[in-house]
Amino acid sequence: MTVYDEANNLARAIKESKEYLEYKEIKQNLFQNPELKNQVEEFEKIRYEEQLLALQGEAQSEEKMKKLQELYSILVKNPDVKEFFDKEVRFNVMIADVNKIIGEAIKDVLK
Repeated sequence: MTVYDEANNLARAIKESKEYLEYKEIKQNLFQNPELKNQVEEFEKIRYEEQLLALQGEAQSEEKMKKLQELYSILVKNPDVKEFFDKEVRFNVMIADVNKIIGEAIKDVLK
């Protein structure tokens, strides 16, 4: 079996995983509400911008961090949004674990 076959098997396994299926379902359901969709997308946009700054070693905006905390506090009061965030974290942890496994397997040539 080739590496490409294995990659396709991994992709299929991810799409069949509980983490993926639950995250996909809650996201589809949540995003049917345009107001919630916009709020979550605004939160994720600010979070992404701040994470990018951190990765680049730049100072994070205190104002944006405060807004991010306020948005999160408001959003998680909705049980559906809280569940969405929980399932998003579980999915991202799984993907990070898979990336770590692959990274560990090839770290000797990446040095």
